[in-house]
Amino acid sequence: MSKQQATTKQAHPIYSMTGYASAQSATEDDLAFTLTLKSVNHRFLDLSLRLPGDCDALEVALRRLIKERVRRGHVDVTLHLGRRAREQAVTIQLNRELLAAHVAVFHEAAKLHHFNVEPNLNELLLMPGVLSSEAAAPDATRATALEAAVMAMVPTLLDQLNQVRAAEGATLAAELRAEMMRLRGLAEEAAELRTGAREAHYERLRTRIGELLKADEAAAAQATESRVLAEAALLVERSDIEEELVRLRTHIESFVEMLDAGGELGKRLDFLLQELNREANTMLSKTTGGDPGIGLRLTTLGLEMKSEIERAREQVQNLE
Repeated sequence: MSKQQATTKQAHPIYSMTGYASAQSATEDDLAFTLTLKSVNHRFLDLSLRLPGDCDALEVALRRLIKERVRRGHVDVTLHLGRRAREQAVTIQLNRELLAAHVAVFHEAAKLHHFNVEPNLNELLLMPGVLSSEAAAPDATRATALEAAVMAMVPTLLDQLNQVRAAEGATLAAELRAEMMRLRGLAEEAAELRTGAREAHYERLRTRIGELLKADEAAAAQATESRVLAEAALLVERSDIEEELVRLRTHIESFVEMLDAGGELGKRLDFLLQELNREANTMLSKTTGGDPGIGLRLTTLGLEMKSEIERAREQVQNLE
């Protein structure tokens, strides 16, 4: 199947869980803000919102909208109010009573010790508690205006986030498709070696059993050649890798079909890769016996299969 055909068949985009989007805007009363979305890998959908105070209604609305567009991953949502907006909302309070008390004590101490000096205003203002800053809580109208302005830009920002995630997902899908093609090639080579390995294993086992029977006359008297050969054939059948290769090819085809269909694939592909790894392990356990050269090559192919599967699993961990 060509890459163009695969792209044509894909019904839904494949999303990576890694993405970033940020945008700036302002409310009608000139309250500037920046909204940032950042997503990374996670087993489930995990939302972390960092919002200014008194934004409970906005948080609920943001969570609801993001859950409609993002299915999986850890998503950081940060709403940062602009510098000018914060400065406008902060007031400086002067504690007149405390300042007067400091001045009175200063004059009293100067008179007591006969100093003809006046207090330094800058130093007095730095005394703890004389000055205090306080962020004015936004009124209901400002909070409503902020919520409306933020929610108006969220759909576009989610589009940007998903565009980044889709581009990354397409790259991952192409890499996974290439890994499946390499895995298929390894399976085909193993299938070509299988017949020779099976026959070599059978002949080696048949020869070995014959040698044992010649050495043990009592056992030879009780066993017929046909029975011995039947037992040898059974042992060879149990060491045959045909079933594993059939299942490997079937799983590879299913994997590619899922990539063609697109959508939410991360968990399903991860499960399929576990099955592929299981078949590769079983095949490796059957490569002993028979012709040493063929067995060694089959072992090498099995290890290369496991390596390809492991690389694919690393990529799949990034998919939604």
